[in-house]
Amino acid sequence: MRGEERTVTTEATSPPDSPPAGPVAPLAALVEGAPMATVAGSFRLEPVRPERDLPLLSGWMNDPAVDAFWQLAGPPDRTAEHLGRQLVPGGHSLPCLGLLDGRPMSYWEVYRADLDPLAAHYPARALDLGVHLAIGPPQDRGRGLGSALLRAVAQALLARAPGCGRVLAEPDVRNLASIAAFRAAGFRKTAELELPDKRAALLVRRR
Repeated sequence: MRGEERTVTTEATSPPDSPPAGPVAPLAALVEGAPMATVAGSFRLEPVRPERDLPLLSGWMNDPAVDAFWQLAGPPDRTAEHLGRQLVPGGHSLPCLGLLDGRPMSYWEVYRADLDPLAAHYPARALDLGVHLAIGPPQDRGRGLGSALLRAVAQALLARAPGCGRVLAEPDVRNLASIAAFRAAGFRKTAELELPDKRAALLVRRR
């Protein structure tokens, strides 16, 4: 989430829990663990290498179904700029490829929500993690893959970051397919937020 603007909540958030103790490991350490077993196959996250992955990612971002919510269609330089903002040293967001049985088929961003501008828009807790997801190939959409992968990734992040109490997402409220996938993966809608670039559903998966 980029920018800063006042939060509008249309559903009451749950009472805050006590913040978990302990640090969150560097993001790369959280995503580079053992492959995750899913109903669709073996899945793993791998940090993006722009020199290798930019043509693939730019192609996905130019698919109208992806561009409707990511808004990165255009020349590869536009996607490269988006990746570059996350790959600065000390950044709090890590762009990743999702590989299913070794095949690249999704783009992920794993980020520290408590360090992101998003934290100004919801009751942030120390060590909150967030995820963004885009499924690239059209044949991989609309058949339940998203929820299976989100469930596996959320479980892995919580297992690899014992100090983190929850994983968040903030899809556009118009993106009904994405919201349904998160809900099927165990995320619960706790609020709607007015963000600079969208009205978002705040979805939370707790430990």
